[in-house]
Amino acid sequence: MPNAHVIGLGKSGIAAARLLKREGWQVTVSDRSTSEALQETQTQLAGEGIAVLVGHSFDPDSGDKPDLVAVSPGVPWDTPALVRAREIGIETVGEMEVAWRHLQTRPWVCVTGTNGKTTTTALIAAIFQAAGFNAPACGNIGYAACELALAEQPPDWVIAEISSYQVESSSTLAPQIGVWTTFTPDHLSRHKTLENYFNIKGRLLNQSQLQVINGDDPYLRQHARDIWPNTCWTSVTGKADLLCDPASGVYIEDGWVVTQGEPVVRASALRMVGDHNKQNLLMAVAAARLAGIGPEAIVRAIEGFPGVAHRLEHICNLNGIDYINDSKATNYDAAQVGLASVQAPVILIAGGEAKEGDDTGWMATIQAKASAVLLIGSAAAAFARRLEDISHPRYEIVETMERAVPRAAELAAQLGARAVLLSPACASFDQYQNFEQRGDHFRRLCLELVGS
Repeated sequence: MPNAHVIGLGKSGIAAARLLKREGWQVTVSDRSTSEALQETQTQLAGEGIAVLVGHSFDPDSGDKPDLVAVSPGVPWDTPALVRAREIGIETVGEMEVAWRHLQTRPWVCVTGTNGKTTTTALIAAIFQAAGFNAPACGNIGYAACELALAEQPPDWVIAEISSYQVESSSTLAPQIGVWTTFTPDHLSRHKTLENYFNIKGRLLNQSQLQVINGDDPYLRQHARDIWPNTCWTSVTGKADLLCDPASGVYIEDGWVVTQGEPVVRASALRMVGDHNKQNLLMAVAAARLAGIGPEAIVRAIEGFPGVAHRLEHICNLNGIDYINDSKATNYDAAQVGLASVQAPVILIAGGEAKEGDDTGWMATIQAKASAVLLIGSAAAAFARRLEDISHPRYEIVETMERAVPRAAELAAQLGARAVLLSPACASFDQYQNFEQRGDHFRRLCLELVGS
């Protein structure tokens, strides 16, 4: 019986372990953390014949060498243990690759990019479902990919949001349709250079049968047009700016989304603010049309689309002030887009675990739109210095979300703000397990304000 070692006891790792066990592998799962919840999971999986090691770091040189190592999405691909495993010939793959190997007879749509992945993936899944397909979203939203492989009813289409980390660890993943939303510097502490980051994402497009690319993204316009000459390009500014034959692209003209030369749905049918969401809409429509889905399902899905949690999610309106959760804005570009999309003046809550990148555009938008900035998390002091650099008139280091939300309500009333916006420009791992937990905490605190 072949032996597999799965690293990470989150949703993806558990699903990968169960799938490998079902397929005849002897499976061990390990996680460096220890908690009551992990111990409960350990007991549950042990009952399924899966060994679990908590408080354990995988070492490929100790004990029996596994035939396969499967890695959860959050585990860095370049950790010494994984580098060593590959050096000594242990096959090492990501959870997404495990799912692909068991679902490759099904067509996949894979969405990658620095920003915009989640909304675009959710829109695509909504359209495919409106067309009658069993097409759940998976990857970084919805299900773990291996959960779909475990389902009694296999999907008609797999709609996957896939990060550069998951592309890197999925060497044979070859979607029917690959979608590239945006490209800006992110994860450079891991990928080292912009070129390397671009090439990792580009590999997914290389292995896709059909490509959809955001033609309004400056970097992609410059660097991708010659690599994929038969791409379906998109543009919110009309067919004159397409990098392909208008009959092959998707664009906005006179307020309508036009595809294959025909108007399909009004852009205003999507109830999400910001030009970036119009671009997300175009890419979703492009993927649907490439899959042969007709206009009726597209219109029905877009008109009924509620938006995405943690991405410019409207929580409530209190005393005329909108409270908006943009916790998924985990880098400067995403936070700049989020802030630009909200009516000024804004009380901005920002901070967390800072990432490398250029914050110039974000700072300019803060100066233009934020009447006050409340800073949380480990980046607070560094962000305060940057706000000093641009002579922003008002910021406070409040450290925690518990302090930020009531203080934001006070300042919004004092300064006549239209909105309180959580848009952190940071990862969440200094104070939360993930951006969802951070956004859920913000939502809960906002609703408590309403209740009081």
